[in-house]
Amino acid sequence: MAIIDFRRARALRPDPTPRTEAFLDGFSIEVMPRTAEKVADFRALLPRGTRVYIAHIDGTPIDDMVATARRIAAEGFDVMPHFPARSIPDRATLADWIARYQGEAGVRQGLILAGGIATPRGDFDSAMALLDTGLFDRAGFTHLHVAGHPEGNRDIDPGGGDANVDAALRWKQAFAARTDAQMAIATQFTFDAAPVIAWADRLRAKGIALPIHVGVAGPAKLQTLIKFAVACGVGPSLKVLQKRALDVTKLVMPYAPTDVVAALAGHKAADPSSLIAQVHLFPLGGIQASADWALSHGRQAPAAAHG
Repeated sequence: MAIIDFRRARALRPDPTPRTEAFLDGFSIEVMPRTAEKVADFRALLPRGTRVYIAHIDGTPIDDMVATARRIAAEGFDVMPHFPARSIPDRATLADWIARYQGEAGVRQGLILAGGIATPRGDFDSAMALLDTGLFDRAGFTHLHVAGHPEGNRDIDPGGGDANVDAALRWKQAFAARTDAQMAIATQFTFDAAPVIAWADRLRAKGIALPIHVGVAGPAKLQTLIKFAVACGVGPSLKVLQKRALDVTKLVMPYAPTDVVAALAGHKAADPSSLIAQVHLFPLGGIQASADWALSHGRQAPAAAHG
């Protein structure tokens, strides 16, 4: 079934371009334990070796997170769970999480971020505080990703601007020089390539060299995307959705990230030294829809298609 679906998706692909195909190679995707449960077998949806982030929403039991990591890793994918600093009460808990992820799921990758709650549960208030423990290096993590905010972040810079965000990225750039792990920035989802490109260029000019994995929202209803965009503080690119909402012909059609990814791919082709490295999919309209879109616009096949 996976092979049939893949061939049909490619046959229906609208005006593919080699640049977009190449840019989608190695895309990653984000899931949660409750959304992952709805997928019978990730091998029918994703290319072999795809990096699957597992979002840790505050309140999700670590047992559920580890079980999801174990299941997805067993199906042949690289698992990268979130480590939300403000939800982790102390160093012992962090060490326990790392040990469980590694012992039960072989995890060697993590997205290290502050987390979505305003008040820390304990000792940690930032990704820097987690990284500074040295526990990820001691455990031999091979990849450590951190969050990026191309359109700013009011939690970090309450008065606007980007002074605090930039200071944090400079710290993380310095940390990259003293860790054996590969570092990268994974961004919040965007609906407009222009702010991301400008942000990436500005970071490079300031001496930041971390690769950027640009978050884009997978296919979904427009109302769903606007709800998430408002909740997550997506700023300038929200105008893309608002403009789309005014077009009656597009209002009833699901949004797809085709245009934004094509623009990012074009920029990368024109400027190969850009920090922008690849696509990270937020499956706001469902994992199946996002995976189908990525495969129909790229050149990879799901793992099951290879037998």
